[in-house]
Amino acid sequence: MSNHYHIVVKLSPDEAQHWSVDQVLTRWTSLFKGPTLVQKYMDNQDLSPAELKSVSDSVEIYRKRLASLSWFMKCLNESIARQANKEDDCTGHFWESRYKSQALLSEEALLSAMCYVDLNPVRAGMANTPEASDYTSIQERIRPKFNVEKAVTEQIELGSIIRFDQPVKPLKPFREIITSGIQTDLPFTFVDYIELVDFTGRAVLANKRGAIGNDLPPILLRLNVSTDSWLKTATQFEASYRFHFAKSPPMIQQSA
Repeated sequence: MSNHYHIVVKLSPDEAQHWSVDQVLTRWTSLFKGPTLVQKYMDNQDLSPAELKSVSDSVEIYRKRLASLSWFMKCLNESIARQANKEDDCTGHFWESRYKSQALLSEEALLSAMCYVDLNPVRAGMANTPEASDYTSIQERIRPKFNVEKAVTEQIELGSIIRFDQPVKPLKPFREIITSGIQTDLPFTFVDYIELVDFTGRAVLANKRGAIGNDLPPILLRLNVSTDSWLKTATQFEASYRFHFAKSPPMIQQSA
């Protein structure tokens, strides 16, 4: 938005406990340079037992920070603030206050939050439809900038995926076949979700400026694809996504 943003973040602190030393340091050094001993360890230089112990202690600190929402927001907000201050040629505080968060403890809460975030530009009158809403996850899913097929084909390593010099990161995948068991992806299909967003976006609220026009056809017709065709595409997309990341440790995902 013009003066704030919303994100939906999945935290996996328990999974972070299973990351190896190298996995933790790969993630951490994609954000920060790290102390001299960590740099030597990453360069495969010989270290004494005492130095290795120091690296191990640092890893446990980094492990907690990498699974922390506070540190995630600190890194994200600091990066935005630095870029904005550089553009405005100024210094000082950029954000008015600390971020606010709300735990999403049910599928209904998750769906509500995702719809709210994806429809924010429509409600604010900044876009007429979800697929025309810039900087939203639903636009990225409909017209991806992150080339999953290329990533799978080239077998890009985890380290290059989490680097901050890439403009777009992969989003949390939808589940095209609903099964019981441990939930590792979003517990509904993409087709159901975009139809829900389209339906919700047509509601006119007194305190909001915009809504999806009732004269517009359903979203799948606007995208000029049939339900079967879209489902096939989405299924192949998510299958490729899962294939590539199946061997990679879980990462914190965000949907903006």
